[in-house]
Amino acid sequence: MELQRKLSKYVFVYIVTAVLSVNLIQAQALKLVDESSSLKVLGTSSLHDWEVEAEEQKGTITLANAEAGEIGSLAIEVVAESLKSGKSSMDKNTYKALKTKEFKSIYFNLVEVKNVVSKGNGVFSVQTVGDLTIAGAKKQIPLNFTMSVVGNKVKLEGETKFKMTEFKIDPPKALLGTITTGDDVTIKFVTNFN
Repeated sequence: MELQRKLSKYVFVYIVTAVLSVNLIQAQALKLVDESSSLKVLGTSSLHDWEVEAEEQKGTITLANAEAGEIGSLAIEVVAESLKSGKSSMDKNTYKALKTKEFKSIYFNLVEVKNVVSKGNGVFSVQTVGDLTIAGAKKQIPLNFTMSVVGNKVKLEGETKFKMTEFKIDPPKALLGTITTGDDVTIKFVTNFN
């Protein structure tokens, strides 16, 4: 009888510890891993298509329920002047359009998770809405992505499209206005947290 009571106590302590450790992981803010994450902005111009890539970003994600793919919070910050095209003249025009002297970063903050569909093996299709702030102008946008959860690692992968003018950004021009940039841009991202 005494042995059975001790065993029951140990089993109870083990279950409580396991539940608390899972909840701790879920409540913990996982940090964006800059080295293995990528964010690209793609667009068009009257001359050729163009692309810039973020070299410096940070952020956090918390999971309300890892097994169900429920996100508690998500925030991303991209340093505006870390967007690089490999061409200094294009970068200069980009920074001017983004008003980087005044607005140092681009921000995304999750507002609401609209839908989560489990694809199995810790992979989820997620539909969200969030506040995107560029050059000081904030706008709510839809953002859909695939989320993979493995242990204490989370990966988000997706893309979104919008018009620069929605954020009061004049599409950049070059060579005295002879080269004009298209208004539509696409952001493609692979964001890793741990």
